[in-house]
Amino acid sequence: MESAEIARRFLRFFEERGHKIVPSASLIAEDPTLLLVNAGMVPFKPYFLGQRKPPASRLATAQKCVRTPDIEEVGKTTRHATFFQMLGNFSIGDYFKAEVIPFAWELLTRSESDGGFGFPEDRLWATVYHDDDEAYDLWRNRVGLPEERIQRRGLEDNYWHMGVAGPGGPCSEIYYDRGAEYGKEGGPVADEDRYLEVWNLVFMQYQLSQVRSKVDFDVDGELPSKNIDTGMGLERMATILQGVDNLYEIDTTYKILDRAAELTKTRYGRDHRADVSLRVVADHVRTGTMLVADGVLPGNEGRGYVLRRILRRTVRNLRLLGSGDDRYMHELTDVAINVMGEQYPELKADAPQIHGIIDAEEASFLGTLRTGTAIFDVAVEETKRRSATTLPGEQAFKLHDTYGFPIDLTLEMAAEHGLTVDEEGFRRLMKEQRQAAKADAAAKKTGNADISVFGQLLEASGKVEFLGYDQTEADTNVAGIIADGVPVPVAGAGSSVEVVLARTPFYAEGGGQLADQGVIRTSGAEVEVVDVQSPLAGLVVHRGKVRKGELRVGDEAQAEIDVERRRAISRSHSATHLVHRGFKNALGETAAQAGSENSPGRFRFDFTASGAVPQSVLRDVEDEVNAVLINDLQVNAFYTSQAEARAMGALAMFGEKYGDEVRVVEIGDYSRELCGGTHVHSSGQLGLVKVLGEQSVGAGVRRVEALVGIDAFRFLARESVLVAQLTEQLKARREELPERIDGIVTRLRTAEKELEKLRSAQVLQVAGDLAAQARDLHGVSVVTHRAPDGTGADDLRKLALDVRGRFPADRPAVIVIAGAPSDRPVVVAAVNEAGRERGLKAGQLVGVAAKALGGGGGGKDDVAQGGGTRPEATGDALRLVEQAVADQVSR
Repeated sequence: MESAEIARRFLRFFEERGHKIVPSASLIAEDPTLLLVNAGMVPFKPYFLGQRKPPASRLATAQKCVRTPDIEEVGKTTRHATFFQMLGNFSIGDYFKAEVIPFAWELLTRSESDGGFGFPEDRLWATVYHDDDEAYDLWRNRVGLPEERIQRRGLEDNYWHMGVAGPGGPCSEIYYDRGAEYGKEGGPVADEDRYLEVWNLVFMQYQLSQVRSKVDFDVDGELPSKNIDTGMGLERMATILQGVDNLYEIDTTYKILDRAAELTKTRYGRDHRADVSLRVVADHVRTGTMLVADGVLPGNEGRGYVLRRILRRTVRNLRLLGSGDDRYMHELTDVAINVMGEQYPELKADAPQIHGIIDAEEASFLGTLRTGTAIFDVAVEETKRRSATTLPGEQAFKLHDTYGFPIDLTLEMAAEHGLTVDEEGFRRLMKEQRQAAKADAAAKKTGNADISVFGQLLEASGKVEFLGYDQTEADTNVAGIIADGVPVPVAGAGSSVEVVLARTPFYAEGGGQLADQGVIRTSGAEVEVVDVQSPLAGLVVHRGKVRKGELRVGDEAQAEIDVERRRAISRSHSATHLVHRGFKNALGETAAQAGSENSPGRFRFDFTASGAVPQSVLRDVEDEVNAVLINDLQVNAFYTSQAEARAMGALAMFGEKYGDEVRVVEIGDYSRELCGGTHVHSSGQLGLVKVLGEQSVGAGVRRVEALVGIDAFRFLARESVLVAQLTEQLKARREELPERIDGIVTRLRTAEKELEKLRSAQVLQVAGDLAAQARDLHGVSVVTHRAPDGTGADDLRKLALDVRGRFPADRPAVIVIAGAPSDRPVVVAAVNEAGRERGLKAGQLVGVAAKALGGGGGGKDDVAQGGGTRPEATGDALRLVEQAVADQVSR
C-alpha cells in the first residue's frame, strides 16, 4: 500500500466519523518558539490551550514535520530521519478514551478491501500508563485484547505533556509485532525493534503546572474539557504495509535513494559507508524539497540555516558517492516532487521555483566544497602527523572565514577521521575577527598583497586616471609593480604581477561589469592583462603575466584593451539597464536590482520579486526591450549631484553606496540609472536581446539570464535549425508543431497504457499452465513461480489469486509468485481454504520468502505480500517456501 493511499484511508475513516479534515499546515511554524513544525499536534496547540476556536470539535490531518536534533545520525541508522508525516485525529472537548481506542482498533484491523489497514489482530499489542485502569479496561473488555498483550508503563514512556505548563495526560501506544526474526519475545517492554510503535493515543485530561522535566511536574487538577491527540507515523506505517525493513525502503524514500544510486553508479546494500550516504541523500532531498515548497530559503540563520545545512549535507554525500562536480540535485529533487506530489499537488505546480532554489544552492556549495575539502584534508593530515586528536580552532576558522566551509560540516568531517575540533577557539576567532572579515570582503579582490601595500602605492602615485570611457588605448607609465605580495622595482619574463599605471583605459571590475583584458607594452617588456581590480578607491591594479622582457617601475608604456571584448561587455551592460527598466514597468517599482554580471555577449540580472515571474511577463519584457533597440535610442552619460539624479528618477542599485557626485547613464527617455560602467553609443548597437529564463537565487530574489548581440542571433539560429529539423521530421508547418507534438505525446501515452494492459493480460495467460504444473507435496498442490522482471506487484497478486482459483475447493493449494518490479523483489502468497485447514498460512509463507529476500512482509492467512532488497535471492526464497510447506504438511 503506497504512502498516499495510507493517508487517504486514514483521513477517509475519520471523515466518515464526523471529523473535519484539516490540510497539513506549513512547515514554517506559527509558534514563535519553534523554527519548524516538529510534531503533528503543533498546529493544534492553540485549540488545546484555548487560545483559538477550532473549526470543529473533531479534526483529522496528515501533517508534515521536520526534526533535526539528531541530524548527524541520519543515514548511520535506519531509524533516524528529518522529514516525516504524522497522521492524527483530534477531539477538542468531544469524545475521549471510550471512543478513540475502538476507533484505532477498527481502522488498524479492518480488512484492506473494506478500507482498513488489515493488521492481524494477534500481532497487535497495547501499552497504557501504569495506573490508567480506564484505558486498560477498554483494551481488555471493549476491544477484547488479551491481557498478556496489554502492558503498563511509567511516566517516561506513557505520559505526554508539552514540556511547559498546560494540558497533559497519560497515553496508550499501539505496537505491531514484526516477528521473531526481529528480536526477542516479551512485548514492547522487552524489545521495541521487534515490537514497532504504530500509533500513540494521548488523553489530555489534566492541567499541569511547574513542569520541570519529562517525569517531574505538578498536576493542578482535571481539565474542564478533555481532549484527544493521536499520532500515527505515516512512514512507519508504510514500512509495515509495504513489507520492508525500514523507512528508507518505502515508496517515498527508496525511489530517491535508488535514483541516487543509479546516478552515482552505486548499489545499495553492498557497502556500509555508501549505504549511509545514500540514506542521507534520500532523506535530505525529500526534506529539502518540502522545506523549499513551504517557502523556506537557504540562509545563514534560523530555518534558512536548517535548509542550507540539509542541502549541503546532501551535496557532500553525493560527492562521497563519487558524483564529483556533477550536479544531481535537479534530478533527485524531481524524483522527490513526483513521489510526494500525489499527497501534495502544489509540489508539481511549484516545481520550477523549487528547482531554482535548490539548484542555485547546489552550484554555490560545489564551489565551496572543491576548495574547502582540499584545505580540510591538509589540516587533518597535519593534525595526525603531530599525533594530535583535535583540529585547531584556527584551521576551522580559516575554513569558515576564507573558504565558506560551515563549522558543523567541519565538525562532522573531523569526526569521520576520529578527530574533534577546538570549537572554543573557533568561536573566539569568529568574535575577534568579524569586523576584519567584513572589511576584507568589502575590499574586492585584494590579491595576495597586504592591503597596506596598495595604500602605499596610492599615496605614492596618486589617484589613477581612468580614460576608458573615451579611449581603448592610452600612453602612460608604470607607477608600481607588485609580485608575490610585495612591491618590486622590476619583474622578469614569466612573473605574475600586479601593475599600477598612472593612467589607464582598462575598466576595473565593478558594478556587475567584468574587467577588461588586454596588453601593456613598454620598450622592453610585454604584460598580458587578465584581470583588473580596484582594491582601494582611486587605485586600479592590472593583474597578469610578463610574457617577455623586463618590466620596470617608471617605464613609459602603452596600455591597450581587447576592444571586441569591451564592446561585447558594454552591450551586455546597456542591455541590463533596459531589462531593469522593463521589469519595473511589468512588475512595479518593487522589482529592484539586486545584483548583475555583464559578460561578453551574455548577462545575468538579479532583482527583487515575491515569486516566480510568469513566462508571459518574460516575453513581454523581452519584446519591450527589443522595441527600444529598433528605435535606436541615444545613450548619454553625465555627472551630477546624487540629489539631482534621484530627483530625475535615476535608478540606483539597492544597498550600493554612492558619493555626492554620481554618473548617470540615460538610454533615451526609457532608462536612467546611476552607473560607473561602460556602454554602447546607441541602443541599436545591441542588435538583439534574448531572455533565456529566470530562477530564484535567494530569499525574494530572482535571476534572469539573457544573451545580447551576435550571441543572441546564434542562439536563435540554432533554435531555428532545431525547428526546421522538427518540421522536416514531422512533415508539419512551424505553427503546427506544438499541436503535432502534443498529439504524438498523447498517442505515446495511450500506447503505453495499452502495452501495460497487454503485459498484464500476458502475465495472467500463464495461470492455466502454472496450475497444471503444480507439484504435489503430501497432498498439497504447490505452485512457485518467478514472474518476468518488471511485473508489477498488483499483477503478481492477480496472478496468484487466479492460479489459486483454478484448484478444486477440496484440494489444498499454495501459490507463491515472486517478481522484481523496479529491481526490488516482491513476493505474493495465496492459500485456499482447504490449504488453510492443513495449517498453511499465506502470511507465514511470505515471511519465509521475504526474509530470504532481505526484507519482510505479512498479511492474512489467505493472501499476503512481502518484499526485500535482494532480487538475486528469488530462487532460494521460492525453494525455502516449498520446504516450509513440506515441513508443515508432513507433521
